[in-house]
Amino acid sequence: MKDIKDHKKILLSFDLDNTLIDNREGIVNSFNYALKKYNLPALERTKIEKMIGTPLDDMFEEYSNINPKKLSTAFREYYGKKGIYQATLITGVREKLDELKQINFTLGVITSKKQEMAVRIIKYLGIFSFFEYILGESENIKSKLDPNLKSFLLNKYKSFFIVIIGDHPKDKALAENLRAPFIGVLTGHHSVAELQQNNIKIQILSSVKEIKPNMIYSLL
Repeated sequence: MKDIKDHKKILLSFDLDNTLIDNREGIVNSFNYALKKYNLPALERTKIEKMIGTPLDDMFEEYSNINPKKLSTAFREYYGKKGIYQATLITGVREKLDELKQINFTLGVITSKKQEMAVRIIKYLGIFSFFEYILGESENIKSKLDPNLKSFLLNKYKSFFIVIIGDHPKDKALAENLRAPFIGVLTGHHSVAELQQNNIKIQILSSVKEIKPNMIYSLL
């Protein structure tokens, strides 16, 4: 930890849904829009919210035998027109991003959302300028554990300490895959137990706004 502030660059990579933004309303409405389009019964809000952070195809595959890609396409029809505007920043996020940026941390986003959609929503919420990159599902990256994602991060940021921040076990899995520390936040639907992992250094917080620079340094 000694002199780490002066001798090493630090990259903080954030999840999006339920970590930086509350997008429950838009996701629930988009999900049930897709189900209705294919004459399927609506799903309870709590069940949909529990799945947030999981790739869309996997979400739909859980509840229907219809080709999940068709349902995901219908989801995005609604989300791109209406759902994207039903999101809000989680309390304290903008101020915390500004604070961390001022300390010269490098900030990025890794999400299960389509990359183009993630960029749109981040711009809409006015936090785009805080991030050096926004990585989501694309032709080159299919999931948070895609080897192309790992290769990108470890090559482009090989001189950095990387810290992963998120609310979902998939974020924890990403941190483990990168052998990076993990800061779990409880603003989603997952418990402390679900976010714990013995193979990497972990800190569990109530929300992003509780992140402190010295806490980050202690994980490195």
